[in-house]
Amino acid sequence: MDFIFMLTRNDQTIETCLDVVAQVAPLGIKHIGFKDVGVDFDTLRRLNDTIKTAGGTSYLEVVSTSTEACLGSARAAAEIGVDCLLGGIDVDRMLDALEGSAVQFFPFVGKPHGHPTLLAGRPEDVAKDCARASRLGCAGVDLLAYRATEADPIALVEAARGATAGRLIVAGSVDSRDRVRALAEAGADAFTVGTAAFAGVFSPHKLTLAGQLEEILAACAYS
Repeated sequence: MDFIFMLTRNDQTIETCLDVVAQVAPLGIKHIGFKDVGVDFDTLRRLNDTIKTAGGTSYLEVVSTSTEACLGSARAAAEIGVDCLLGGIDVDRMLDALEGSAVQFFPFVGKPHGHPTLLAGRPEDVAKDCARASRLGCAGVDLLAYRATEADPIALVEAARGATAGRLIVAGSVDSRDRVRALAEAGADAFTVGTAAFAGVFSPHKLTLAGQLEEILAACAYS
């Protein structure tokens, strides 16, 4: 299972994102993401170039759940040239916005709402959305499993796994070894961690960001 390190805290890309990428390079993290808020567009472009030059895979995650903002994020992803776009709710129009680019799209499934984003919807709703995303040619889906308000998170992951032809990425509140292990057992292909690492939540006994990331990588390998 892949660990996607998000250079984000409280749903924004951190201002020191370029410095942090350089600091964590020795850890060998190959999947690195960011959001299109928090820093200017030129910084995002430089950040993406830095990740890809180092041999990594880049991810841009959509913050908003409004259609227009999602379309703006899709256009930004294409212009920046990221490898993967995570999130968004209007799958058809976002795919149109990405047409002609090499960006792989992983839309939200279920019913994301609010800020910070929560996830409404039952397993059957998630499965239906996953099947539709696969039919439309999406590379996979982005599931806010641990933000669920109407269902057990792992039940949602299992439903998504059964209905998704592509990669299943779980984002939001993955903040412990137990949650990483549960996701692996339920069939997730990847998970994101951002705030939990920067806030020292994932491993309270490790005082540095590098220590947090090492613990996450260890949990990922163990799972």
